[in-house]
Amino acid sequence: MHSPLPPHRYFPYLTWQDVDAMPDKENVVMIQPIGAIEQHGPHLPLVVDSAIGLGVLGQALHKLEPEVPAYALPPLYYGKSNEHWHFPGTITLSAQTLLAVLMEVAESVYRAGFRKLVWMNSHGGQPQVLEIAARDLHQKYEDFLVFPLFTWRVPHNAGQFLTDQEKELGIHAGDAETSVMLSILPDQVRMEKAVKEYPHGLPKDSLLSMEGKLPFAWTTRDLSRSGVLGDATVATKEKGEQILDSVSDGWVQVIRDIYRFQQPKAWK
Repeated sequence: MHSPLPPHRYFPYLTWQDVDAMPDKENVVMIQPIGAIEQHGPHLPLVVDSAIGLGVLGQALHKLEPEVPAYALPPLYYGKSNEHWHFPGTITLSAQTLLAVLMEVAESVYRAGFRKLVWMNSHGGQPQVLEIAARDLHQKYEDFLVFPLFTWRVPHNAGQFLTDQEKELGIHAGDAETSVMLSILPDQVRMEKAVKEYPHGLPKDSLLSMEGKLPFAWTTRDLSRSGVLGDATVATKEKGEQILDSVSDGWVQVIRDIYRFQQPKAWK
């Protein structure tokens, strides 16, 4: 049940007495992986976001020093994926349902005595929901530190393997995701069906973009026939291994920082 997470870091393997007796619980880093079950083109399985999140977290927790207390909660596989729901196989929660699940799981973690919770989100369609939930939880419980983080936003070297076009437009099932999947679940990747597809008609010489500071609303069907936004044809397992190693290194540093983190205070 724990793979690829190290079993001694997998929270469900503890007993209630283990949790009750755990020292320094207010600084233990609790990590909730959050992914999605959604289309990723003709060549990748529906589980991509969830699989990549677990792959990164598994490597990070294997690398993390034993003296830093951190535990992975069971992954939340379903997310808010309605931008992909025109493609068969996508399973989506509403924003309201995802928000309720996040809040109720977090409150259970809080009742157990933990005060640091990381939402490790690997799906680009839901960061805003996590940010709203984190703020509401901290307002309700002032000593609860909640971190709504995106898996790919830690320091990493993936950019050195991608073209400029891919870095700008390859946001779904492209080179990076396909390469990482070749590294962690190669038997589930159908490279013979890999495609290269970028959206057409994006506004030129405009401040507006698909994602960024000034985005516009879109669904995947608006932009792609295949469900791919990027170039999956150039992906390799070797690139994926290096990207995975680099992203997991970034997560080791983030977990260390959260373990040491204390809520900043206003001047008196």
